Amino acid sequence: MRAVLADTGPLYASIDPDDSHHERARREIKRLAQERRGVMVAYPTVLESHRLVLQRLGRKSASSWLDEVLKTGALANPSEQDYLEGVMMLSSLPDQSITLFDATLAALASRLKMEVWTYDHHFDAMRVKVWR
Repeated sequence: MRAVLADTGPLYASIDPDDSHHERARREIKRLAQERRGVMVAYPTVLESHRLVLQRLGRKSASSWLDEVLKTGALANPSEQDYLEGVMMLSSLPDQSITLFDATLAALASRLKMEVWTYDHHFDAMRVKVWR
């Protein structure tokens, strides 16, 4: 099964009905299923998303969300090289306000030859394939 590597934006938007991208994220989840594509989540994305869910939706929602994500088992850990490549990517794009988090996710996606499911335009600047 082909998969996409999820960024925090669509993961969070999919569970928060008040998020401006909620409906879009729900439609895209259905489309991913129709295309028989899985969703892989990097461990740093789990951390960042969990913080958002906990902070904005509360402990119960955060616990349920985390159980669901961990149940899928489609998790990936960036390597040391992914972090180093992320740092190099930042220095090659000094005019962009890209976070090390996003640059590392981009490096991981490149290494795994996966598209990123994101709403963040910085992935286009980093020349990473984005699933749309």
